[in-house]
Amino acid sequence: MDALKGFKVVAGLALSMVVLQLLNMATGYSLMAFGLVPRTLHGLFGILASPFLHGSLAHLSANLIAFLILGTLVMLEGFNRFFTVSAIIIVLGGSLVWLFGFAGVHVGASGWVFGLWAYLLSRAWFHRSWRNLITAGVVALLYGGLILGFLPRQGVSFEGHLFGALAGFIAAKVLLSTPRSRFNAG
Repeated sequence: MDALKGFKVVAGLALSMVVLQLLNMATGYSLMAFGLVPRTLHGLFGILASPFLHGSLAHLSANLIAFLILGTLVMLEGFNRFFTVSAIIIVLGGSLVWLFGFAGVHVGASGWVFGLWAYLLSRAWFHRSWRNLITAGVVALLYGGLILGFLPRQGVSFEGHLFGALAGFIAAKVLLSTPRSRFNAG
């Protein structure tokens, strides 16, 4: 998939977040009922829904640019790779937040963003190439500040950040690491 087509898919996902945010605002934030609420039956649906919901326009805008850039970089590996990486991040990361997150409603694409970030950095380790190393260097330079998102802060789901990044690392490990031989030559 070329870069422009990949960007269009990622932009379409971002646009869906914008539309949902406008609908959420117009309905007095009624869509927050679909957020991820840890350790509750009704909160399970939030594992899939929460990355598309945001608590405010500022919250959404904080995630959109990074999502567009990091998502497009992953999309350069193809739609199937982007879909698989995203599914691992959303389902695994969200499940871990559901199991271990603080009591309250968790929403926002930041777990997805942190997962894409960790995937791109980890990809350089598991699938070594100049292209991956350069991409990881640029990602680290542009988004190295995301590391501060692992620190607990009032009103921020640092668990979403942490578990999203862990899921991104696991996605890279599962999809890119090569199995080691059980036998050593020699």
